[in-house]
Amino acid sequence: MSDDAVIVLEGAEENMKHALHHLEIELQKIRAGKASPVMLSGLRVDYYGVPTPIEQTSNINTPDPHSIVIQPFDKNSLQDIEKAILAANLGFNPTNEGTQLRINIPPLTEERRFELVKRAKHINEESKVGIRNARRIANDEAKQLEKDGLPEDESKRLSDEIQKITDRYIQKADDLFVAKEKDIMTI
Repeated sequence: MSDDAVIVLEGAEENMKHALHHLEIELQKIRAGKASPVMLSGLRVDYYGVPTPIEQTSNINTPDPHSIVIQPFDKNSLQDIEKAILAANLGFNPTNEGTQLRINIPPLTEERRFELVKRAKHINEESKVGIRNARRIANDEAKQLEKDGLPEDESKRLSDEIQKITDRYIQKADDLFVAKEKDIMTI
């Protein structure tokens, strides 16, 4: 296979890795009944007028499987952190203890578990769209290489290889979803 074809394959695989990595991060944010600091990742706090990731404003700990404790570096930001958690609509109701916030993670109801599985499925579908977009871009590059003089049989081989990589990454995404679904539905 030509150097250009190898570059196209590597680029496609790199883009698919990014889509899969994003899926892993998003699935970690979906709680499965156990408290985890990851549940708050991506949350932004209005910290002195600047939207700041919550991780940069506080220590976040899980003293037990059913609670998260948030200790702000600056005690004056406690209300801002509480507002950000409520505004994010994560289903948490933080308790202000004066110097820290405590979030009690309620046990998941069956209905809430189905909602979380539905959300995980939606995130999985979005990642598969990203993987397919990477395939489309790589196939367009392969067609351009063919126009620029790549032999037709090598172009066909390149397209087949792109499809194999796509199938592999779609399967990995589905495997991640199935594992998360099992985790969510396990009581």
